[in-house]
Parts: sequence; structure tokens; C-alpha cells
Amino acid sequence: MILVTGGCGFIGANFIIKWLQKNDLPIVNLDNLTYAANQKNLDSIRDNKNYFFEKGSIEDFSLVSSLLQKYQPQTVINFAAESHVDRSIVDSNEFISTNIIGTHILLKASYDFFNKLEQSKKDNFKYIQISTDEVYGSLLDSDPQSSEDSAYFPNSPYSASKASGDHLVRAWHETYGLPTITTNCTNNYGPFQHKEKLIPLLIHNCLENKQLPIYGDGLNIRDWLFVEDHCDALTVVLEKGINGETYNIGGKNEIKNIEVVKKVCDLMDELSPKKDGDSYHELITFVDDRLGHDYRYGLNISKIEKELNWTPKENFESGLKKTVEWYLNILE
Repeated sequence: MILVTGGCGFIGANFIIKWLQKNDLPIVNLDNLTYAANQKNLDSIRDNKNYFFEKGSIEDFSLVSSLLQKYQPQTVINFAAESHVDRSIVDSNEFISTNIIGTHILLKASYDFFNKLEQSKKDNFKYIQISTDEVYGSLLDSDPQSSEDSAYFPNSPYSASKASGDHLVRAWHETYGLPTITTNCTNNYGPFQHKEKLIPLLIHNCLENKQLPIYGDGLNIRDWLFVEDHCDALTVVLEKGINGETYNIGGKNEIKNIEVVKKVCDLMDELSPKKDGDSYHELITFVDDRLGHDYRYGLNISKIEKELNWTPKENFESGLKKTVEWYLNILE
């Protein structure tokens, strides 16, 4: 049994679907069903005999403890997080509550459960923390990509809260011996992503003939990881990852934000052209920059490639086409 937290969100839902398509090990999904969660994301596996849903928060120690006792998972994967940088700038409260306090409570409950297991089950237990490249801070063009050994320099309330959670995970491994692994991923994209995120926002706005907003000059750089590649990487980490280690997971697609917007417009022009014949490029609009907007993120993923033999399958063009086609299929 695997306990997944936040499994009705974007990455968690994709992981559950992909896992149950290929594995018989059951999954219980603990999700508090906040605004970014959607149970419909999991309609395709709702009746699967190996899928169980529990509503609740990782901040509820009694609930988490009772679920660990009830389901006896051999792995806990923590996807539950507040993840939208803009929201964290406006109001950081939920980010502190979920990403720090929630992680703390989940770790405490997991350790209490782990500590009472017989040795053979202890040997197979894992706690996996899903984190972000943003904890490493902003890079210049001339800087090398961030590695697992890079110092943490979080710059937003969101990234600071995720960095705090990562440090707690490390502490529970080093101090208490809880078998933990942390993964830091780059910008995910793909099916089921909430429309406040860049790529689904662009697609929605194109279809509604609304402006396509770009912060500042659009030259900020992000690496883009197709969500199914991320899920494959997490499966490899679950099966082969070494306790106490951190693994960077990236798509090897560092691209300027303006280029992302243009590529979405190109695909929309091709797959869903405007009736008036105009190009979606005409909707591109530059807006005031985000507060504290980090210039560049980029991850060195040679560790997971060499040690666990994982590398992304999709380049940005192939993954983006699959993503746009998926959204058009459900929206048009």
C-alpha cells in the first residue's frame, strides 16, 4: 500500500493514474480538496479496486495517524502543497500551514508509525517528499545548473515554505532515522493542471479570446518537465532510490517565458485556429513584473540519470503538443 497526500491535485493525480495502470500495489489518497484539487481528475480509476480515497488534511495528526494504522502503507509520498507563487505573495498563511506545519505533522505521524513496525517492514518503508527547483533560488545565464549539493536560496514565500519542509525531512532522517527521500522538480506541465498556471491559462485565454499576460519582458527562464515524465521518475525513485538522498528531476528544456507563450500560440493556430483568421500571437500582452521574480531556474539531473537510470522521454515540443491537444479535447 502507498499513502499519497494531495492526490487530487495536478501531479498527484497523474501519479496515481499512471501507477495504477501498471502496478497492483494499492494506493490510498489523502486530500483536503482545496481549490486546486479536483476529484474528477481521478474519474478514470475511481472504481479501481486498488484505489481508496480519504478526505482530510496533513495538518490533522490524529487523522494521519489513524490512516497509517488502517492502511499500513509501505510508502508515503507527500504531494500535498500550496504551490502558486503569486498567491504566496498576496497571502502566505496557507503556504506556511500546509508546506511547513503540514509536512512537520506528516513526518511526526510517519515516524511514530515507522518506529512501531517490525524490522522487515522498516527495511521496506520510504517517505518521499516532493519539492521544487525554486528552493535553490535564482540563477544567472552564466551560472551552472543547480545540483543536489547546491545551497538553498529561496526568494518567495512559496519557495521558502517548501525549503523549510525539505529541511524538516532531512532532520527527521538524520535525527530519527526515518527513511526519507526528497525530489526537487522543475516546472511541470500536462493534463489536469489548474488553469491558474501558465500553460493552461494560455490555452483557456486563447479559447476565450483574452489577453495572454507575460510578466515583465518575458525573458525569465524555466525548465519544463512533462508531468508523465515526472511520474515515471518518481516510480524509479520509489523502487531504486537510496534513503537519505535527494534527486533533482528536470525536463532538460530551459526556455524563456516569451518563447513558451509563442509556442502555445503556434500550436493553437495550428490545432484550433481563430474563426476570423487572426493569430493568437496578437493576444500577447506584457504586464507589470511579479514581485521578486526569479530570473532563471535550471536543474542538473545527472545524478538521477546516472544512479537510477532515468531520463525524460518528452522534449518540450512533443510534451506541449500532447498537453494542448488534451486541453482542447476537454474544453472545445
